[in-house]
Amino acid sequence: LCCECGQAHPLLDNHLYNFQDEVDDELICHICLQPLLQPMDTPCGHTYCFKCLENFMQEYNFCPMDRKKLSFQQCHKSSLLVRNLLDKLVVLCPFKAECQQTMQRCELEAHLQNRCPGFKKYKAELQRKKNPISKGKEDPPARGETNTPKDPEVPSGGSSLVAESSGAAVVSLGTTEPGLVNPAFEETEEDLPQRTSLVAETTTIEIHREDPEEELGMRIVGGKDTPLGNIVVQEVLRDSVIAADGRIAPGDHILEVNGVNISSVTHCQAVSFLRHPGPVLHLMVLQEKGFSNKTAQQDSSAANREVIHVTLVKRDRSEPLGIKLIRKTDEAGIFILDLLEGGLAAKNGKLSRNDRVLSINGQDLRQGTPEAAAQIIQTTESRVNFVILRQPGVQLGEPVEDGSTSNSSSSSSNGGSPVHHRRRPDQNHYRRKSNYQKKTVAIKKEPKESLGITIGGGRDNKNKLPIYVTSVQPIGCLFRDGRIKRGDVLLSINGIDLTHLNYYEAVSALKSNAASHSVTLKALEILCLNSPEPALDIREQGFSWSPLWITWLGLPSYLHFCQDIVLTKGNLESWGFSIVGGFEESKGNQPFFIKTIVPGTPAFRDRKLKCGDEIVAVNGVPAIGMSNSELIPMLKEQRNKVTLTVVSWPGSLV
Repeated sequence: LCCECGQAHPLLDNHLYNFQDEVDDELICHICLQPLLQPMDTPCGHTYCFKCLENFMQEYNFCPMDRKKLSFQQCHKSSLLVRNLLDKLVVLCPFKAECQQTMQRCELEAHLQNRCPGFKKYKAELQRKKNPISKGKEDPPARGETNTPKDPEVPSGGSSLVAESSGAAVVSLGTTEPGLVNPAFEETEEDLPQRTSLVAETTTIEIHREDPEEELGMRIVGGKDTPLGNIVVQEVLRDSVIAADGRIAPGDHILEVNGVNISSVTHCQAVSFLRHPGPVLHLMVLQEKGFSNKTAQQDSSAANREVIHVTLVKRDRSEPLGIKLIRKTDEAGIFILDLLEGGLAAKNGKLSRNDRVLSINGQDLRQGTPEAAAQIIQTTESRVNFVILRQPGVQLGEPVEDGSTSNSSSSSSNGGSPVHHRRRPDQNHYRRKSNYQKKTVAIKKEPKESLGITIGGGRDNKNKLPIYVTSVQPIGCLFRDGRIKRGDVLLSINGIDLTHLNYYEAVSALKSNAASHSVTLKALEILCLNSPEPALDIREQGFSWSPLWITWLGLPSYLHFCQDIVLTKGNLESWGFSIVGGFEESKGNQPFFIKTIVPGTPAFRDRKLKCGDEIVAVNGVPAIGMSNSELIPMLKEQRNKVTLTVVSWPGSLV
């Protein structure tokens, strides 16, 4: 137990208190939603706990409330009046069985150390149990010494930290992934005892095909050139290879294909990997398992893990430690990828590959980034104190060499130069704006000469697609003309609008107008930058061809078909989906996409919402131009019913 507050909490987290009365909202931190500790004021007029704000600013450069630009250096301590008000809040002694006293918050530590019979009893029992280990703990660690903490604060803190790092990836409900909004994982006081963690597991699946050329039979969305980032399964087709296997489901994230990391490749590259023929396919997938009780996670994950302190001493600020750091897709936080031969850390010998970095010099990095860790190391003059979590025998997989590691970013403490830079908006790693070219094709032809094209789509299609060209046959007049290509969206023929027709109506309109001596076609050619599709045409020929999912994202909005999806839930339920996107100053307007649908939740049970769907409006209010901080409250305010207006494009078939 913590000797300052008398309660069990992670070593690097804020202290916990039992307040006698309800605390005024003005004195609550909007990051941790607890009464403020060491309050810090921002220039924009908001107040947060020191630790909460410090941890948040390691990842972001804006205020959590209004998203105005902010740096930690601009913030300052709250006034003495505010600090005194907080210190005078009345709290209960945590040892209720032995002590029923109340006191001001600032007096609790002294009460525990000097007057509380319950805390004295606890210390005496702890001393008896750990007497052999506690001897000799008074001496400070020597240079570079590894120290497994055994004082009263650490065991409970260590246990809590371990609970957040189980063998299955336990995803925190308050996830801080950039651009990710998690109304699905919203916590309320009623929810906390029942479900405090969202569990996801990484699984390797071996798919066998009798015909090496046979398609897998699933649709995928995402890629590093879209806001979704990862490759996500949108749909599994009936009677397909994947359906027959039965282990992959919509919402699964595909991390590797035949040992190749695809968690950081473009959509087109991922399609190419998944369409590659072969009798056996090895897939590594991340699968959501739904909400789980945190206590159960603690019990299952605490084994064989230990919290360790390591201190490295630099001769001067510029000396590198020789550590490569990485983020993983299946676990939050930062991990040691490698120790450079001859570097300070390698010579010290106390850090190991796959150690999870919990903190550096007291700064909490459990949800941090390699870049934030590198910055702390660079600015440290001499002693660099690591707190790490270690599980023996687990090693990281090798990263691919295409601009990222197995998870989004890696950094080195060698002068702070990132090994692989994080994604930047100027690298076109987010959804491109509508990018298309209108064209009008007027041709003279013989009355009996066919157009020579096949089409797909139609507003009767499951996804309400516009009419598009699936093939241009070498026997028709359009092949001879050369301007209409596969993938073009047909807008009209001889002045007849095709954009609102179903498939059979469009076929009839094209056939009847093809009987004339002249035909005028208006079409859109979607231009996919840096995604040359011809290289992907491995197996799709003729009538079976369909555009890639990323192609549809380039369509102008007047060709979008919006549908309303109504979700209902109970008071204690979450909606069950997470979203990415929204307006940010550094990226501009980004659409909101559904990234995750959690098993067992209203969104999952409804079956209409799919990963990759774009949210256009919430309860009739347009989402375009909104930031996360504007859309989140709208979703949270809807206690039992919400209407989502979405556009759904079919994923790429692999």
